[in-house]
Amino acid sequence: MLTLDEAVGQLDDRSSVRRRAAAKRLRRLAATTAGSSLLRALQREVRDLRTWETQYQMVMALGACDHRPAVPFLSDLAQRPLDATGVYVACGDSIVRLRGAEEGTSAPVRWCLDSGTPMLADGALRAVAMLRSVPDPETVDYILDFLAPLQSHDGLRFWAAAAAAGWPGERVHAFLERCAAGPRADVADAAASSLEGKYQTYRQL
Repeated sequence: MLTLDEAVGQLDDRSSVRRRAAAKRLRRLAATTAGSSLLRALQREVRDLRTWETQYQMVMALGACDHRPAVPFLSDLAQRPLDATGVYVACGDSIVRLRGAEEGTSAPVRWCLDSGTPMLADGALRAVAMLRSVPDPETVDYILDFLAPLQSHDGLRFWAAAAAAGWPGERVHAFLERCAAGPRADVADAAASSLEGKYQTYRQL
């Protein structure tokens, strides 16, 4: 098991696999002192399109380590054309975590939803669910308006259904009932739990 110092040092390793392992370890440790090193490593890493899995873990680690100076770079990265959509998911998740610490979740969630990038929105909604955040009523409506045009089998509904366990209102209840009766088993299961007011425990990759 890597120590904090070993993990930070391994971010410079020649092997992408070892750099990814270091980022995953730092993500688990959630050490704020690792933030600057992670950001520098990510800025180097994004030059190589082949290492998207390592980039994903570095972005997620920045959110876990609460490195708020990373927000401008992550926001820029989120607006680049990327073949690896998993990086968008990580950006959405970490942007909500980092901006939400000071601004609350509403502003960063809306920013991600307005991006036009579905996987960025997915990451943002994942962060809301994992943090068990309750956005203000206007933002809840904003999220439901965003999801309303989607087909019933669209996976973007999943994290909203999982997050809504703590959201009040008749419109939320109706959304969850539709999801619970829908064709996707994962969305239906999340919605059923939320209708009972229960948060499920989800493991993030």
